[in-house]
Amino acid sequence: MSYPDHMRATLRIGLPLIGGHLAQFVIGLTDTVMMGWYGVEALAALVLGSTVFFVIFLMGSGFAWAVMPLVASAEAEEDEVTIRRVTRMGMWLSVLFGVAFLPLFWFSAPVLMALGQDPALAADAQIYLRITGIAVIPALLVMVMKSYLAALERTSVVFWITAIAALGNVLANYMLIFGNWGAPELGVAGAAWASMVVQVISLMGVVIYARTTLPEHNLFQRLWRPDFDVMARVTRMGVPIGLTNLAEVGLFAASSIMMGWLGTIALAAHGIVLQVATAAFMVHLGLSNAATVRAGNAFGRRDGAHLKRGAWTVIALSGAMATLSIIIFLTLPTPLIDLFLAEGEPNRAAILEIGIGLMAMAALFQLADGAQVLALGLLRGVQDTTVPMIMAAVSYWGLGLSAAWIFGFVLGWGGTGVWFGLVIGLAAAAVMMMTRFWSKAARLDQRLT
Repeated sequence: MSYPDHMRATLRIGLPLIGGHLAQFVIGLTDTVMMGWYGVEALAALVLGSTVFFVIFLMGSGFAWAVMPLVASAEAEEDEVTIRRVTRMGMWLSVLFGVAFLPLFWFSAPVLMALGQDPALAADAQIYLRITGIAVIPALLVMVMKSYLAALERTSVVFWITAIAALGNVLANYMLIFGNWGAPELGVAGAAWASMVVQVISLMGVVIYARTTLPEHNLFQRLWRPDFDVMARVTRMGVPIGLTNLAEVGLFAASSIMMGWLGTIALAAHGIVLQVATAAFMVHLGLSNAATVRAGNAFGRRDGAHLKRGAWTVIALSGAMATLSIIIFLTLPTPLIDLFLAEGEPNRAAILEIGIGLMAMAALFQLADGAQVLALGLLRGVQDTTVPMIMAAVSYWGLGLSAAWIFGFVLGWGGTGVWFGLVIGLAAAAVMMMTRFWSKAARLDQRLT
């Protein structure tokens, strides 16, 4: 394939995935905004509860992410049996993970109080977590099915299911949080039940689609039977992916704690800029998923040249997006920050003063973050996850977090220094992981050709 052919193929897979990630981002943003309308105390409980849920969900989603390259490789080999076995065991492991962590969700209040949270806030967060702790099981199953469909390049349906879920989440929140349309007013519990409803309906949607359009895979026939060989294979890939996710989300959670040391205004500015940067990151994440599918397909066909051409193509696309984001962040910081501020906000000037500096760091952040997530996607495509997990831990925590503390507090750069530390950690991960991928690609090319 020529480079233009690679670009068209990558965009055909990647654009719906980008749209799906943005829709998923909107779901979280909608929860925050609508709970903010309901009340400050309820919003605080939602933020605390959703943070715990998100951390555990990302850990568990490692099994779903492992399904993607394994299914893509099996599809290239036209091995329908392996496609079925891998997807089934991805579902098995996701359910087992959800059941294992259910006690933590159910008895979360004592844990949160032990971490210094206010007892009333911890109690409200526990109400949210007891419901979403059950919802994490269908949520992880949806992730497995989305990875299965994405690996088969059925990404349009992944987008539409997520987009419909985002709309359904708005309607369910409006009904259950505020007590509209004859429903009871449930507050933070309403947001949790809305999430449960959306995840169950999404799961029904992906299952019906798979059974209807891909009956040859027989995914749900004798689903109750364990397949320990394939379960071990998915576990070997999925656990490192989940721990890598945990390392990254932990870095950002730690950065938020550091920003809190600088005061409420600094933390507010940090939260706003992080939302903007996350929205841009969804594009790189979608391209990373496309890279995993394309690399997994080339790996399954033993096509080293295809692997390298596809990698250069997706890197170029991510670089173009990063360049566009940098231009926007540097030229329009004030309008972007103002989107998150109420009219007449008394602290607007102080938030803007800090936020504009953080937006400059967020611009630099785009190149590093895009490169490291692409490298992760490419390495997962060639089924390499354990060493990248170690690289992530060293980069994010050993370098990034240390640099954030040094530049933010020892050198006195404040919030800008904390974000500069994040850039250093992500850039180190990008360099190490990209180096590893191209080294593996060269060896694969020699061995396969």
